[in-house]
Amino acid sequence: MRSNDERGAGPRRPVQRLRCGRFELEIARPLVMGVVNVTPDSFSDGGRHAGAEAAIARARRLVEEGADLLDVGGESTRPGAAPVAPDEELARVAPVLEALRDCGVPLSVDTRHPPTMRAALALGADMINDIDALRAPGAIDAVRDSGCAVCVMHMQGEPATMQQAPDYEDVVAEVCGFLAGRVAALAAEGIARERIVVDPGIGFGKTLRHNLLLLEALDRLAAAGQPVLVGVSRKSMIGQLTGRPTDARLAGGLAAMLSAAARGAAIVRVHDVAESRDALRVWNAIAEAR
Repeated sequence: MRSNDERGAGPRRPVQRLRCGRFELEIARPLVMGVVNVTPDSFSDGGRHAGAEAAIARARRLVEEGADLLDVGGESTRPGAAPVAPDEELARVAPVLEALRDCGVPLSVDTRHPPTMRAALALGADMINDIDALRAPGAIDAVRDSGCAVCVMHMQGEPATMQQAPDYEDVVAEVCGFLAGRVAALAAEGIARERIVVDPGIGFGKTLRHNLLLLEALDRLAAAGQPVLVGVSRKSMIGQLTGRPTDARLAGGLAAMLSAAARGAAIVRVHDVAESRDALRVWNAIAEAR
């Protein structure tokens, strides 16, 4: 008889260490994932790092600032973004991955395209961060035997249309249920739970209230046992709450990040690594004072 884990009926223990390609990561404290957008239309930086040289320089700076992982993306998935062909996406990220192969931290690739996944893993990527939760035909096959970590995210709709009319009866229950289903599906395909991260998808087919409810109930998602990744850095919800433009949302983003950490986030995806590490260092010191 198969165990509860194998049937996908729910974890019996929380994942303590994340198997991430060439690395094994302790997740006792929140890890900082630095964002490297190799896109001309990124919402967060206006395409300032679209060229390979600029993206590589930014990535090396984030490592110096203390990033625990890097997340390299060649397709913008901001609200309203048009899709990018896998060939073009790979042409953007491949030279960055090649240059960073020995940078000392795991390399995650933010992609929903199986051809890009396969090529990125061949170039040394340690993690696939998929907004489509590995639902595309061939996505699970692309990652199954690689040993990489995978992050599966909840998204209602597609990036081009997801913010037009997000609607849920119970956003927390629906997101938790979706992610539990994806973990069970991956486990049934032979992908160990120690390789799987879940992401509630803040801003991906959610209103401001949906985002706030998910962040407030993040401990419910974390209690399911999988490491939880949260990305709130510079997002529109911070702008809605503070009235600040994209490049002035650091303080609000840090507040949301620390709230996520307090509720069990294992990885925080950020643009401002040095400031995020400082905030987490103080938060950790207070939390561990006893």
